[in-house]
This record gives sequence, structure tokens and C-alpha cells, in this order.
Amino acid sequence: MRGPLAGLMQQAQKMQDDLKKAQEELAQVEVSGQAGGGMVKVTMTARMEVRRVHIDPAAIGDDVEMLEDLIAAAFNDAVNRANEASQARMSQATAGMPLPPGMKLPF
Repeated sequence: MRGPLAGLMQQAQKMQDDLKKAQEELAQVEVSGQAGGGMVKVTMTARMEVRRVHIDPAAIGDDVEMLEDLIAAAFNDAVNRANEASQARMSQATAGMPLPPGMKLPF
């Protein structure tokens, strides 16, 4: 193949390779979410694999519902941070490749 189509195919292959590398790197990126002023902390990879959960002994009391809320909030915070890290890394991998607005990778 020659001409613009060949260039586009090479660019698409490079982007595919970059995306694969980025996904592998995301498995190593750790983010932490917390709630209750750090009483509950969740550490996960940018691929949403939970690595650690820390609950301060002071958070463990008679109010189980409050502890459940803190755990949920810490997980949500960690997920949001993981999504931000993933989106930043994926946008680096797709830099220079014209994608439609709002299109998110990986699919």
C-alpha cells in the first residue's frame, strides 16, 4: 500500500501498540482513595484491581452504617482517581490520532 492510506494504517498500528503498552502500564499505576479524613483508605490499580483496604481502628465502632458509608466513599474516590489516571495515560497513547469528540478508549 502506498500513499495516505498506508500512512493511516501505520498510524493505526502504532496507536494499537501504544494502547497495549498503556494498558500494561496501568496495571502498575496505583491510586488511593480515602474518606473520613483518611480513616478509610482504598488503594487500587488504574485497572480497578484493589490492592489494599485500610480501616483506622477509630472508625470501627457501634455505627456500622457510618463505616459502610466511609468504605463506599473511599472506593468511589479511588475509582474516580483510577479513571483519571487511565484517561490521562490513554490520551497520551492516542495523541496525534484524530478521534471523534467524546470517544473513549479503550472501547
